[in-house]
Amino acid sequence: MADSSSSLKRRALRVWAGIWVPVKLFFKKADAAQLLLAGYLFYMLAGWGLLSLPIAQAVPVNALDNLFIASSAVSTTGLVTVDPGSSYTLFGQIIILLLIQLGGIGYMTFGSFLVLSLSHRWTRFRETVTRAAFPLPSDFDAARFIRRVVYFTLGVEAVGALLLWPMFADAGVDNALWSAVFHSVSAFCTAGFSLFPNSFEDFTGHAGIVFTISALSYLGAIGFIVMTTLFERLTRKRESLGFTSTVILSITAKFAIGGTVILFVAEPSIAALDPAERLLAAFFQVMTASTTVGFNTVPIGNLGMAVLMVMFVLMVFGASPSGTGGGLKSTTLAALAGLMRSVFKRRDTITYMGREISEDRVHQASVSFGFYFLVLAIALFVLFLTEAGASFEMVVFEAISALGTVGLSMGLTGDLSALGKLMVILLMLIGRVGILTFGLAIVARDRNAADKSDNELVM
Repeated sequence: MADSSSSLKRRALRVWAGIWVPVKLFFKKADAAQLLLAGYLFYMLAGWGLLSLPIAQAVPVNALDNLFIASSAVSTTGLVTVDPGSSYTLFGQIIILLLIQLGGIGYMTFGSFLVLSLSHRWTRFRETVTRAAFPLPSDFDAARFIRRVVYFTLGVEAVGALLLWPMFADAGVDNALWSAVFHSVSAFCTAGFSLFPNSFEDFTGHAGIVFTISALSYLGAIGFIVMTTLFERLTRKRESLGFTSTVILSITAKFAIGGTVILFVAEPSIAALDPAERLLAAFFQVMTASTTVGFNTVPIGNLGMAVLMVMFVLMVFGASPSGTGGGLKSTTLAALAGLMRSVFKRRDTITYMGREISEDRVHQASVSFGFYFLVLAIALFVLFLTEAGASFEMVVFEAISALGTVGLSMGLTGDLSALGKLMVILLMLIGRVGILTFGLAIVARDRNAADKSDNELVM
């Protein structure tokens, strides 16, 4: 008996060593991008395990759907294969909310905040990973930024919940307080998860709820850089907003105004609504696509093709850097617009809004744009094979929504095949990590010098 027990211990130690040694080696050699990718993957798997517990499920949910929901929550996407409000218990919904919060402002943010709160130590390693998670200007103090992110997030979410609570109660929503808390966090983190089976379609004309959800989503999507510079500008610690914040606010406003006008005029599915409700519906759908929050007040599957094209553009570029939203980011659009203008005008410098953009930033924007569509093309190829019965626009919309962590769907998500669900899960993970960071994480660094003997490439 003793020999058997000793044998089991030795076997357990070998198994543990077989797991621990490769993990330790990975963390020793991994760079910031790989650590971010591994971290989000870990939280997706941890969430999957917790949602698989019987205590988390109101009705039986299969393993793949639990993984899908956990991945969607951590990536703050909002695509769902089962209804979170009826499929999961309060415990399960709390798990989903915690995953959304971790994914929304980044797991490294909370980890770093706890370290700063308990020991006040800030290592070079945390500085590097924080700047990989949040593309920060060089003059930003990363440690101070982390504190502000957490305080601002919790404060805004608390105010949002207090505003939504009485409105939900007046509308007859069950468990109005819990619904207010859940939707406030989901909106600020641009997650798009809802406890309502049809998102916010029952509140199309409710201006209070529409504007509260929109305000929360915009505050999360425009990014913590903008909020920090606005705060410093208001407290006179900064003379101007800075180039990045000005670009973000400008593009966000153009998306909101231009998109709302287009939807108000061109979308036939909302034409029967009275003008005020029609304007609210147009604004909300533009807001939800450009912030990548993923809520909706009208059925997305009913939108016309012309408006779907507008939604495609909004979802591709999405929110802003260092925020809770996804997409290629508004600053990428600014850099690409500046590049095109400089080529057409035959300029040596690349400018936007009268300011020169560095070649490194334009290079990053161009690579992100190209790699984004390479990943999208591969995903579409797979989804066209696995979802052969779905229409072209439904598949394209689903893929763009997943890669941009938007969460809107034309109705395909619940009917995805097993392979289709796995493909969408991968897209959501890539979208949350960031297209450029994902590329850096999976491609080995090339230290070999290029051959420059014949480098002329005709375009």
